[in-house]
Amino acid sequence: MSAPRSRLVVLASGRGSNFVALLEAIRRGTLQADVVALLSDRPGAHALERAAEAGIATEVVPLERGGDRDAWSATLAARVAAHAPDAVVLAGFMRVLAPSFIDRFEGRILNVHPALLPSFKGHDGPAQALAAGVTITGCTVHVVDRGVDTGRILAQAAVPVLPGDDVARLHARIQVAEHLLFPAAIADFLATTRRPVDPGFDAARLVSPPLPG
Repeated sequence: MSAPRSRLVVLASGRGSNFVALLEAIRRGTLQADVVALLSDRPGAHALERAAEAGIATEVVPLERGGDRDAWSATLAARVAAHAPDAVVLAGFMRVLAPSFIDRFEGRILNVHPALLPSFKGHDGPAQALAAGVTITGCTVHVVDRGVDTGRILAQAAVPVLPGDDVARLHARIQVAEHLLFPAAIADFLATTRRPVDPGFDAARLVSPPLPG
């Protein structure tokens, strides 16, 4: 009897390009999992449309301006828990998760960040890289903890900063790397958590996908 497929709940606030990359990996069979729900904090998020087109359950849990963040976090956690996820995947989710949410799904929340952590944490990694004048940046898949982009690193991919890059151009090239790295890192994480942990799993893997010309 084959092992049951892992259950993923995706949180997204925008276009959902990383979410689509996950669906493509599932379709190809390189990610042995199912997205059982996509939740968004924004009613107009394009990711909701993409999920509905794929026949995936969607929910909107909005946080109104000036709303009670603790109550919102509790509601979001309850909605996510109702889908019994093996992992919670942040695919462009633009809210900071409350400690209570992180504690409830401790060690099972995965995020992709557009920089080579621990450099350029927080908001707008590509802009920070340009401001710093670095020649190499990239993306990082990590486990979310209570800090800001401080969780255990699972995988990284390097992306060059090219002459003439602006934030939009650099970010677009980083996203190409994210779309390759994120599904692979999730697959590795899920496979590892279903068997005894490899001694070297805590070490960051440097995975550099082919870069566009």
